[in-house]
Amino acid sequence: MGTRIGDVSTPSRVAAPDEGIGHDELALAARNHGLPLEALRYDVTPPGLHYVLTHYDVPFTDPEHWELTISGLVDRPLTLTLDELRALPSETHRVTMECAGNGRARLTPRPVSQPWLTEAVGTAEWTGVPLRELLAEAGVSPDAVDAVFTGADHGVERGVEQDYQRALSVADAMGEAPVLVAYAMNGAPLPPQHGSPLRLVVPGWYGMGNVKWLRDVRLTGEPFDGFQHSAYRYRASADDPGVPVTRMAPRALLVPPGFPDFMSRARFVPPNPIRVEGRAWSGHAPVTSVDLSTDGGTTWTPATLEDDPTTHPWAWRHWTADWTPTPGTHTLTARATDATGETQPLEEPWNRGGFGNNLVQEVRVVCVRGMDG
Repeated sequence: MGTRIGDVSTPSRVAAPDEGIGHDELALAARNHGLPLEALRYDVTPPGLHYVLTHYDVPFTDPEHWELTISGLVDRPLTLTLDELRALPSETHRVTMECAGNGRARLTPRPVSQPWLTEAVGTAEWTGVPLRELLAEAGVSPDAVDAVFTGADHGVERGVEQDYQRALSVADAMGEAPVLVAYAMNGAPLPPQHGSPLRLVVPGWYGMGNVKWLRDVRLTGEPFDGFQHSAYRYRASADDPGVPVTRMAPRALLVPPGFPDFMSRARFVPPNPIRVEGRAWSGHAPVTSVDLSTDGGTTWTPATLEDDPTTHPWAWRHWTADWTPTPGTHTLTARATDATGETQPLEEPWNRGGFGNNLVQEVRVVCVRGMDG
């Protein structure tokens, strides 16, 4: 759990009804950043546009002297340098990654933390060694329950001094999903903000499970109960034990059409036929449909999904829909449904941590006669 250096009895705070975003939240928003929604046009997000959330400091790391240890309930503990990892057979997978807190700032009342709207997402091509191969080489004991991943980022959260740590069950760590110990992003070494020189990539899971600056994997005989596991739970109240936050809920985002007003981000378009486009994903199963509404969710029209989900099963799908706006103000929204039948809600799924809010996106569009285009 880490060293307690303060009061940890108070859970994450919920803002008062009329409380605006405070300086602490603004400081977090300045350190972290989301995907500009116009960048949804890229199949693969450039690293500088991919969302970033760093819990503590970005640690200074030296790839030449970096080592990954695999320890605990294994037959053969391993210590591997970056060069040794690069020499092993590798895989590259296109994976969409979303912060568990995406949508938090849209909740009422607002949980106080990083104030994401809908932009905490990105898709990259990650290259690395399959975790299951490393664990097989180490020889996982039949008594092992969890694989605990430790990053080099260190700090304090709600009074607990800690390294950032998360865990996967042994079944998830060695399962069919291609969990990677990744050393490259989009064909280049990991940038510092994305976990250089090593990070975990867990397809389908929210970002908190994708431990950056990875330095240790430890197999344990009991379920991990560290801070970051207990913090990421869907809780209805402060005393609710909740359920763990794991896989990404289905979500569709649209590229805001036309051009924006600087402050409000309202969009302006001429009364001409346009193509609306966006991306949709789910961590549970492939997205099977996206519907578009141009009247705030009163009526819906099926969009066209344009990607084969078997090509990149862990990445978002591109969708398009044709629309001819009429003069006036319109509210555009898109709604994704995955193969399990789960679909995005039209009412916010509130929880105390502000996790997994996949409430449909709304984009205000003003159609004006006489505009260029």
